[in-house]
Amino acid sequence: MTWRPLDRLPSIKLKLGTLIVAAIGVAVIVSVLGVHYGIPIYLRPIISVAVSLGMVQVLAHGMTSPLREMARASKEMAHGDYSRRVTATSHDEVGELARSFNAMAAELEGLDRLRRDLVANVSHELRTPLTALRAVLENLVDGVAPTDRETLRTMLAQTERLSRLVDQLLDLSRLESGVELLERRRFDLGQVVREAVDEVTMHTPPVTIEVAGGDAALTSDGDPERVHQVVRNLLENALRFSPEGGTIAVTTRRGAARCIRLEVSDEGPGIPADQASRVFERFYRADEARSSASGGAGLGLAIARWIVDLHGGRIWVEGAEPKGCRMVVELPAASAS
Repeated sequence: MTWRPLDRLPSIKLKLGTLIVAAIGVAVIVSVLGVHYGIPIYLRPIISVAVSLGMVQVLAHGMTSPLREMARASKEMAHGDYSRRVTATSHDEVGELARSFNAMAAELEGLDRLRRDLVANVSHELRTPLTALRAVLENLVDGVAPTDRETLRTMLAQTERLSRLVDQLLDLSRLESGVELLERRRFDLGQVVREAVDEVTMHTPPVTIEVAGGDAALTSDGDPERVHQVVRNLLENALRFSPEGGTIAVTTRRGAARCIRLEVSDEGPGIPADQASRVFERFYRADEARSSASGGAGLGLAIARWIVDLHGGRIWVEGAEPKGCRMVVELPAASAS
């Protein structure tokens, strides 16, 4: 490990000044010792310069070692290795640069991991409906299966699943990149909820959806189309896990600190407390087998979180009584005109 005695000094200027003072001190000490031991006067400057240069070389090597480490790490990062970190014990500008470099490397490593996971998950999600479609089409071409309505319905369901996945990926890409700007205007949350419930109930299994809310209008300044997407994603997620004959409760009311609140509760198996913060990650499934079987790709809640964040709100998971889970959304209330 490189010897770095000047790490505690808070600035490059102070370190350079210390080097100059140390070099002068060495020259003075060599001159005094030269007089004391009778060293010829023409040798004293040579000895002083040699000793000073050696000392400065050692100290400067420690000062610049983080820069050399960053240069080596940058070359390895250019080849895809984001695991390298540099020593960041210095308190000066170089140390601050080293800490920023380590933070950047950690972020790039995380993004690279997300990229690999995204490619793997997308490949998996696309492969499932494509495999089913291919099998059905091969059976039709070979004459193994008849071209009946049920077969065509199965093929249509798989193409719809592919279409939903592509749409969700495009939505998530736009939201994360900031390209998809919100078209803000004042809207009534209760009306948005009623429209989303009406759309979902056209295709729901035997599950009851109950809507409750106060008489007062719950208005917010935002994009009603995007908020509608949040409500619909929450409803579809609740429907996916609700038992047959179950009930989904949708409640709108005023929250604390000038917020309006939306709650969607179901009677499904619920979400374990240790997974509550992870359900908003892309492609994460609290119940892998069940989600996959029902066609969920694990993107709906991730999209909902991004939309809520863009509105300056919050979204989280709570446990429901006696069972199930409650998804809670809070949005800023519209300012008084």
